[in-house]
Amino acid sequence: MNFSPITISVLLTLLSPSLLLCSGESTVVVDKPPPTVCIIGSGIGGSSVAHFLRNYSVSTGLNQAQILMFERREIVGGRMRTVTVSGDTFEAGASILHPKNYHARDFVERFNLTVRLPTAIEESSAIGIWNGKKFVFKTFGCFGIKFPFVDKIISLVNDLYLFLRYGFSLLKMSNFIEITVGNFLKYYESLESRPIFDNVEGMLKWSGLYNLTKFTLQEKLSQLQLSPVLVNELVTVITRINYGQSVLISGLAGAVSLAGSGGGLWAVEGGNWQMAAKLINHSDVTLHLNEKIESISNLGNYYELNSSKGNSFKCYVTVVATPLDEVDIQFSPAISIPKRELQHTHTTFVRGLINPGYFGMKSVSDVPALVGTLEDPLIPFSCISILRKYNETDMTYKIFTRQPASDSLLDDLFSARTETLRIDWGAYPKYHAPEVFAPFLLDDHHLYYVNAFENGASTMETSAVAGENIARLIISRFMTKESSSSSDTRSCSSDLHAEL
Repeated sequence: MNFSPITISVLLTLLSPSLLLCSGESTVVVDKPPPTVCIIGSGIGGSSVAHFLRNYSVSTGLNQAQILMFERREIVGGRMRTVTVSGDTFEAGASILHPKNYHARDFVERFNLTVRLPTAIEESSAIGIWNGKKFVFKTFGCFGIKFPFVDKIISLVNDLYLFLRYGFSLLKMSNFIEITVGNFLKYYESLESRPIFDNVEGMLKWSGLYNLTKFTLQEKLSQLQLSPVLVNELVTVITRINYGQSVLISGLAGAVSLAGSGGGLWAVEGGNWQMAAKLINHSDVTLHLNEKIESISNLGNYYELNSSKGNSFKCYVTVVATPLDEVDIQFSPAISIPKRELQHTHTTFVRGLINPGYFGMKSVSDVPALVGTLEDPLIPFSCISILRKYNETDMTYKIFTRQPASDSLLDDLFSARTETLRIDWGAYPKYHAPEVFAPFLLDDHHLYYVNAFENGASTMETSAVAGENIARLIISRFMTKESSSSSDTRSCSSDLHAEL
């Protein structure tokens, strides 16, 4: 059969690449490069997103995605950080994990990390509540006696002592914690029975935790008819230690804080930051350290990320996994999220010896291993605890303050200091009830915000839970868009065949 030049020209036009892309026929192969996912922040939230993306996208178009991760500092881990004092390593950031933090447990087992249980001094039952002038309550310590039955007897005596002071309110508080933890455990249910959430409010409502964000912890505990003495003393000490704030924090953050004061707490030997490092290493991530992202621009089919090093990156999906409260990222178009401040906890490590005279005591052994404080602006510290005891005159302490600890304060608190190390830790949000949440989705495309969940509660585990949900949300929306594109392709193909 002979074709005229005009006929050949028409056929070539019909079979141009733009029309071939519409064809659904197996004979036409169009290689699309794998999408690029960019994650800003290498803490537990960002590393969890990378991990769950790899685990959940095996049979999706995201399984070959290139994951880029940007960390503005020289090491991974975000707010998980360790310091070294006289050769010993201590947690300077997020430090404790709950026995029912199942994602963290899985990470540790998966990557053969070692669980570190509290040392004898960290588990000491000697706790004192300081009002600025005296100890209003103080439990008994073991006084260095290393016999299990002695520990048990002292523990029972302290339990009785606590009950005599706070009564049945202790049981009410314990029940409140148990119910809250039980609701949180819903986030570990099977993928089939657990929805994918595109907003924090829906995620909290589904688990039954949302209402706790509408009231302060003080209001919630008052509803439960807890003793004001318990709330003003023991509960206040716990919230000041765990969140650097008073019982006026929101109820959910307060409940999580209380849960973090129970037994069975643990950490990762050598530093909790290793969880993030292992997740990153095993998720085939291209890591950019010392590279701060300065701008994110939505250019239609992709996001352009520009860094402090002058580099530019094209990303199909962008995940912000760092609090936006104190980082200066320029968004184009601009995003809108509720204004929020971070609570800074100033952590000071001191190797030396406490001054018993500051507390009106004659002997160092009379000062409890953990000194917590009441909510009083005149009290210059939130807590002081012994991290390691070398001998009777040489110990390492950890002090939490809301303002930097001055040398004059430390000179008052300690009779001797051989080493002092200060850390300014932008640790968690300043909680206010009712809480207002930033969205998980910062635009209508693929710009996500893991840390929106922090206004509920901020822990390593809540960041992992939020990261897992974000990974599922990315995959779900990616698959929906891919299905939509496939439908458009089939329609285009049918039309083309009809025209031919």
